[in-house]
Amino acid sequence: MPDVLVAGAGPTGLLAAYELERAGLDVLVLERDRCPSPQSKALALQPRSIEVLADRGLLDAIEPHVHARLPAGHFSGIPIDYTDLPSPFPYQLGVEQAHVAAAIEAQLRTPVQRAAAVDAVAQNADGVTVTAAGREHRAGWLVAADGGHSAVRSLLGAAFPGTSARISLVVADLTLAAKPLGLADDWQLPSAGSGFLLPLSDGRYRAVVAGAEQQEIDRAAPVTAGEVQRALTSAHGPGIEVGELLWASRFGDAARQLVRYRHGRVLFAGDAAHIHLPVGGQGLNLGLQDAVNLGWKLAAQVRGHAPAGLLDSYHAERHPVAARVLVSTRAQGLLGIPDPDVATVRAIVDGLLAVPEARRAMAAELSGVGISYPGTCGRAVDVPVAPDGRGVLVGAPLPERWSDRVEHRPGPAPQLVRPDGYVVWTGGPGLEAALHRWFGNV
Repeated sequence: MPDVLVAGAGPTGLLAAYELERAGLDVLVLERDRCPSPQSKALALQPRSIEVLADRGLLDAIEPHVHARLPAGHFSGIPIDYTDLPSPFPYQLGVEQAHVAAAIEAQLRTPVQRAAAVDAVAQNADGVTVTAAGREHRAGWLVAADGGHSAVRSLLGAAFPGTSARISLVVADLTLAAKPLGLADDWQLPSAGSGFLLPLSDGRYRAVVAGAEQQEIDRAAPVTAGEVQRALTSAHGPGIEVGELLWASRFGDAARQLVRYRHGRVLFAGDAAHIHLPVGGQGLNLGLQDAVNLGWKLAAQVRGHAPAGLLDSYHAERHPVAARVLVSTRAQGLLGIPDPDVATVRAIVDGLLAVPEARRAMAAELSGVGISYPGTCGRAVDVPVAPDGRGVLVGAPLPERWSDRVEHRPGPAPQLVRPDGYVVWTGGPGLEAALHRWFGNV
């Protein structure tokens, strides 16, 4: 019997499983789809996510698939310079989500069980039973990372309040039979307005359209090549011609978040816990950082040495981060509405973000490098995480009784670093208290 079940083999679920395996747990990932998705989906890794993947040795497998290193993020199409971020990766990586997921999945000890859609969830004081495709699976815990339409969330009746969609957009992967010279020849930051195009691999393009026609079509209606053709012609003129529509989906600016990320022995992460307008390159990165925050805490809980409140600190730390992203993406969606009054507000915001202090604050927020948690001192950018999911103590003697939970390293600057890379002690008194607070009693 596995220690933990994970529902969903997207990047969030896969990274959560990887973190749990690094800590020595047995994990089984259940995925609804029969095969890994070839769809491009998310297209950007923010600096903090790049740090996380590099720290775990996952970045090398992703690098060959990178389209571009973008020295800026954006706020509703307004460029936000990243070049002076305090990070070894002061840029976004333009890479398709499918390659990120594949790189993580390749490192799992236990293969993902596919064609295993979750049909039922039951839990008691001892564990969780998940029925998937007619087969029961039992484990101590369940991580629900099964996306924006989470079956686990629905089965548990978990409260998911927020705002409904007011605008409708279409995202599509397609080929082009013809296009104007110079259009979508290379990667660039998206601009405000409909008709955004980006080149992918193998002759494919990503299109995002949000014209008047999209607002009138039922959200359940399939996207057609003709609809995309009309929208792209409107945005770019008659020289563009859609070849084949490979994949397309409708989405909106709904913003919802679980009231609680923990429901007994079920913990939610990624889009299963929060949904928002996919603007600014936030969604994939938010989920990856949910996974690394949760993984080591759940592993400590399973192994029986988690201090009181450690597992619940997952919700306490990550819920406010996602709430802020929902606010940010709602604001960005409003600034993208083609309306003269909105344009005046956008001009004011553009001017404010040109102020260096405001630009640096926004860069820290969008990139993830500005995230910190109560009781931490920010990221340890110069201290790699331990390969086995332990914490790391640098530059101070480590009591032997902690050695199974904390790796000791020499170094000039004393630091105690959590397994997710956040510093919780920087010298002086308080080391024992920090060890107890984050790594439990011995």
